[in-house]
Amino acid sequence: MTTLSHIIQGHYQSTPERTAIILQHAGREDKPIAYRTLVEGAYDYARAYQAAGIQSGEVIILILQHSEELIYSFWGAILHGAIPSIMPFLTEKLSPERYHADLAALIEIAKPAAIVTYLEFEEEIRGAIREGNSVRRVFVTSRVEKAGEPKFDQLTGLKCAPEDTALLQHSSGTTGLQKGVALSHQAILNHLDAYGKAIRLAPADDVVVSWLPLYHDMGLIAGFIMPILTNTMLVLSSPFDWVRAPYRLLQSVSRYKGTLTWLPNFAYNFCAHKLRDRDLEGVDLSSWRIITNTSEPVKWSSHQMFLDRFRAYGLKESTLQCSYGMAENVFAAVQTSPNYSLPIVDEIDREAYLGERIARPPIDGKPTIKMMSTGKAIPNTRICILDENGNMLPDRVIGEISLQSDYMLNEYYNRPDATEKAFKNGWYLSGDYGYMADGEVFVAGRKKDMIIVGGKNVYPQDLEAMAYEVNGIHPGRAVAFGVFDEETGTEDVVVVAEVDTEDAAERQKIADALRVHITKNSAVALRYAHLVGAKWILKTSSGKTARTANREKFMAEMGIS
Repeated sequence: MTTLSHIIQGHYQSTPERTAIILQHAGREDKPIAYRTLVEGAYDYARAYQAAGIQSGEVIILILQHSEELIYSFWGAILHGAIPSIMPFLTEKLSPERYHADLAALIEIAKPAAIVTYLEFEEEIRGAIREGNSVRRVFVTSRVEKAGEPKFDQLTGLKCAPEDTALLQHSSGTTGLQKGVALSHQAILNHLDAYGKAIRLAPADDVVVSWLPLYHDMGLIAGFIMPILTNTMLVLSSPFDWVRAPYRLLQSVSRYKGTLTWLPNFAYNFCAHKLRDRDLEGVDLSSWRIITNTSEPVKWSSHQMFLDRFRAYGLKESTLQCSYGMAENVFAAVQTSPNYSLPIVDEIDREAYLGERIARPPIDGKPTIKMMSTGKAIPNTRICILDENGNMLPDRVIGEISLQSDYMLNEYYNRPDATEKAFKNGWYLSGDYGYMADGEVFVAGRKKDMIIVGGKNVYPQDLEAMAYEVNGIHPGRAVAFGVFDEETGTEDVVVVAEVDTEDAAERQKIADALRVHITKNSAVALRYAHLVGAKWILKTSSGKTARTANREKFMAEMGIS
């Protein structure tokens, strides 16, 4: 019988002094954490959970900043047999009202027995707990006592079965926190085996370097659980430190000979624009063998921008790879070639793509779109494209990306209605639109974000990409969405974009250029070109554009009901 608990116990007993994690904090010395230290820290929490009467199989919510305590409290729950779920903590970029509503919904649906937090946030947590709900205990990290040398015969997590739920992954967006993805020990281990083969993971040689938040599946699985369970060294920093000083990622890759990193698409643009030569003195990126672009639609232009910026520091073009996945499948469903050839770029006719939902070859003299493949299905995963009626579509016809695997979610925790709705004829419906060509998967965008104008389906990500081609608009700081017009009976297209200038005439010039560029290069006319200042656009806790929240903000400002 093998579970996450058994594997951690095995590392403690066989390689106790091997470094599991190098924990980084801005302004502090990097801190190596050996497996001995990791398990001893986790044991403190496991005993605290046990002493408080938390039972094996009960949910524990972790609301903690980047810290040792987050690591120990998570693995302590695993060793105790409880079900940990990491939730974002409140920051200045999240709406307090929405955050509190999401926390209340999470408590109502997931019914956690306990919440772990830090002293400064204790009052917020206690304020969210209502009389009669499931939370019996709030653990404050500074009050958890040392428990001494681990006694494994006292750990109920070692009695868990492979099919038992190991953890919950929750959405990191501004909505949907009530849908907890329940993953079993077996599903996680099956996935790590399949994905390890897809990327040719070599624990003795690979070094994972990550700043990704652990409340998102990419950070939790690829940048935390996978390296720790496979005995692969992990260099882990804070997402907030990365945003403030993105050069630290490249310095860490150089210092520790990092080989594997996962990044969302916006990070490629962000690094290419923000990093200065003075921050990269002495940096050597030649050890990087795979950087995987995932978690949002991947863009060829972003890869080219990143490569052009850092090629002089040893970055190889073959390092830039892609993936596509979701929490419901643990993490990845597809990955580009393990032979490290370049991801396939499919140049297609823009009009057919936007208007007919078909990926046709280019037509001379007509606008095109470059679509980048996210790869082929990893071992033990099947991918197909379905239409609205659940019928399989042929190559190059756009529909809903659907999948089957032996590491799917057990359920949406305490949500049988949502679980049933997510499957059709045995296929998991991803909620993403895309197409396939010769086994390669091309992702168009989220089904729920689709803008429908006069019967035409428009992908907002494509309009945003066009916006970044207009001089004066900040790359990565535009959002497109639709607003329904009662008079016309269809949606008007809106693009909100951040610019530096406050001069009215200059803004008007940029807005006019934006309208012309999108109208000329797409099948729609841009109704609203709304230019704003820095920090207007709202992001989710994982750095994605919060499309619904931005739409609501725009409508409130414009007085649209």
